[in-house]
Amino acid sequence: MQRRPPPTSLLPRPLLRLCLILVWALTAPAMALAAEPIPAARDLPAPAPRTIIAALGRIEPASEEIRVAAAMTGRLAEVALDEGQPVRRGQVVATLENDDHLARMQAAAANVGVARAALDRVINGARPSEREEAAAAVREAQAVLARAEREAGRQQGLADKRLGSGQDLDNARSNLDVARAQVARSQAHLAVVDSPAREDEQARAEAELALAQARLAEARAVYEKSFVRSPIDGVVLRRFRRAGEQVTEMGDTPILAVGDLSHLRVRAEVDEADIDLLRLGQNAYIEATAYGERRIPGKVVRIGNLMGRKQIVSDDPAERKDSRVLEVLIDLEPGIAIPVGLRVDAFIVLDRSQ
Repeated sequence: MQRRPPPTSLLPRPLLRLCLILVWALTAPAMALAAEPIPAARDLPAPAPRTIIAALGRIEPASEEIRVAAAMTGRLAEVALDEGQPVRRGQVVATLENDDHLARMQAAAANVGVARAALDRVINGARPSEREEAAAAVREAQAVLARAEREAGRQQGLADKRLGSGQDLDNARSNLDVARAQVARSQAHLAVVDSPAREDEQARAEAELALAQARLAEARAVYEKSFVRSPIDGVVLRRFRRAGEQVTEMGDTPILAVGDLSHLRVRAEVDEADIDLLRLGQNAYIEATAYGERRIPGKVVRIGNLMGRKQIVSDDPAERKDSRVLEVLIDLEPGIAIPVGLRVDAFIVLDRSQ
């Protein structure tokens, strides 16, 4: 039996070889990649740890910007200070027109004087001259009584001897009774003059004095409200009003803005994604375009408790304006001189444990 020859390819041998080469070229890299082991997740490099929190901030006095306003409605008579001038606590920075309040205070002071004089009169009683006059009246009445007694005794003796008339004896006795009554009246008047003040009269006089003093205190308080005083030691940051303008006690018409520039701080706005990394006492520093690469050190002294909308924005048009932020206060080192209101970049340095 004759053996068949093996079947031959329909393609020519050179073309078949070329096809095999192309198939090998296309499948060899994929096979090599599949054969290479995939690294486990634990073998991947760890991300670099964060070292700072960046936030936008604004320079402000440690005392904050205090807008000083009047405690009453009125017209400004004088604004004593201008921007940049130093001011002391309690110093008068502005004065309202107050002639009417001054007149009321002076009238109240006069009423206090009247009430005090009335109380003194009640307590002291009569004047010395009135006491002397009352005592003299008693002595005079006693002298008249002594003469009437002698006359009545003489007429009684004559009547006993039947030498006088009954009418003369009656007149003598009548004059004696009148003299005794005059002595009693003068002694009673002297007792009234010398007696101490009655409790009810003294209490009423004291109450009237207290009322007058209260009205004086009220008038003085209103008068003092016409003087606008600085609540702190600092510098005048801004002047809003001038003499002749009307102001009210509602707070919508501030006269001056003052602040303590001896100690500055930064009010920074930290994004909500970073608030868990914040700690009191963390070191920080700020940078500002106006100061080049200078870094001004500081420290986190307060972390807010209320999330809010962003109030400080940069010049980047791609920046999100609706993000939620938390306010953080960073105290700068004393002696730093930076304009209040300057926008800065704040950087809070994280601890190694973070």
